[in-house]
Amino acid sequence: MEPVDDLESRQQALEPIQTKRSAAREVEGDGEKPEDIEELLLEEEEALSPVARIFHEPCLNVYVIAISGFKTRIDVDVVKANLGHTLLKHPRFSSLQIKDVKKDREMKWVHTKVDLDKHVIVPRLHHTIDSPDKTVEDYISNLSKTSIDFSKPLWELHILNIKTSDAESIIVLRIHHSLGDGMSLMSLVLACTRQISNPEALPTLPVRKTSNPDPVNSGRIWWTIQLIWNTIIDVLMFVATTLFLKDTMTPLNSGRKKEGVVGPRRFVYRTVSLDDIKLIKNGMKTTINDVVMGVSLAGLSRYLNTRYGEAKEDKGATEKKNNLPKNIRLRATLIMNVRPSSGIHGLAEMMEKGSKAKWGNKIGFVLLPFNIALQDDPLDYVRQMKATIDRKKHSREAMVTFFIIEMVLKLFGAKTAAFLLHRVVNHTTTCFSNIVGPVEEISFYGYPMVFIAPTVYGQPHGLMIHFLSYNNKMTLVLSVDEETVPNPHQAMR
Repeated sequence: MEPVDDLESRQQALEPIQTKRSAAREVEGDGEKPEDIEELLLEEEEALSPVARIFHEPCLNVYVIAISGFKTRIDVDVVKANLGHTLLKHPRFSSLQIKDVKKDREMKWVHTKVDLDKHVIVPRLHHTIDSPDKTVEDYISNLSKTSIDFSKPLWELHILNIKTSDAESIIVLRIHHSLGDGMSLMSLVLACTRQISNPEALPTLPVRKTSNPDPVNSGRIWWTIQLIWNTIIDVLMFVATTLFLKDTMTPLNSGRKKEGVVGPRRFVYRTVSLDDIKLIKNGMKTTINDVVMGVSLAGLSRYLNTRYGEAKEDKGATEKKNNLPKNIRLRATLIMNVRPSSGIHGLAEMMEKGSKAKWGNKIGFVLLPFNIALQDDPLDYVRQMKATIDRKKHSREAMVTFFIIEMVLKLFGAKTAAFLLHRVVNHTTTCFSNIVGPVEEISFYGYPMVFIAPTVYGQPHGLMIHFLSYNNKMTLVLSVDEETVPNPHQAMR
């Protein structure tokens, strides 16, 4: 596994060009031309977006990881053959990120020929391994200790043909966050899949139901006043969090995050039936999102109660007594997509016909408070989160925070914007992301998929939680700093 190098030393610079369709890329300072640099098509240069540049700052150098399980072993040659007709047709996956020393070291996308042997990685794994699940978990965890070499497009596909407790093989897709936001990347990956029942059809995503109440009968004026007021309060809280407002110090934020140091991660996931979640949703007349957030609140409360009990060295107190301090301020940073996505069909058309679809990183932030406490009725956790989420829905916090970040980027640059975002992350406890997946079983290049577990690493949060629905199942994924959460499997219970 390659070591993590200093980010500054990994980025390259453009040199003067003599021809239209070729260029030599030189490492800054030494002037030597690496032998493995492919031909660059410079007429297709494009500057990185401001938000993409944020993800290259050392404090927010974030990678996205998508873990997928399959029902059969994977033929590597089949995957490579299909990647050339799908994923590689997207310019971000066939372009280098290079610094132009002639334009204030501005980073640009430069198209290049892709050598799939450098991107599709197949580790040698023995089939007689005593604990395949632990081996796969350790392998993925080790990825968080490495970065992708800037001499190639910033993505990798790791194929692990090893049988685990829930799959016959595992594929791990690793992508640098500068290539796009979570919804864009998920849509792109799903555009490479097809329905099992109809191999010619793209996956189907649930359609969100929206209501448009009559402005007169629903009191639209008061609704608008509340919207403006809630947005002002939320934005002020966001600014206060950036400047000085911190969460209570708990076992969930007392590790490396306190020092601003990002350490290696461990990723654990668990899949549950979506029918069980829908049963609660229908009975309480709420949403699936309310239920999963309520389950998260319950899990966080119980986990913290156990950790505080262990600190008291009273084993009986960890489960039976309330060990939680009063008035804990614990908030989650919710990452929200603030632009209409081109969707799976738009991305599939782009890859097949060369059309242009909207792409990039356009994300806003919502600070979601959690009332950490032990409840006698487990459904109270869902009720509390429903009330909190309903209040947050009646606000434009995500859109305004996106514009604040954009304004800071334009006025002060990526370093300042990354510094401010890092302070928001450092002053909150955890981060959540909830993604809607296909409603039916799908295949990736003909291989039936069992589960999808997306996550990230590189962020300062000691705990990050992802949810993704797929084929009437819900997968919960934890990305943890082991120094902060030394027992992630216990936290998953």
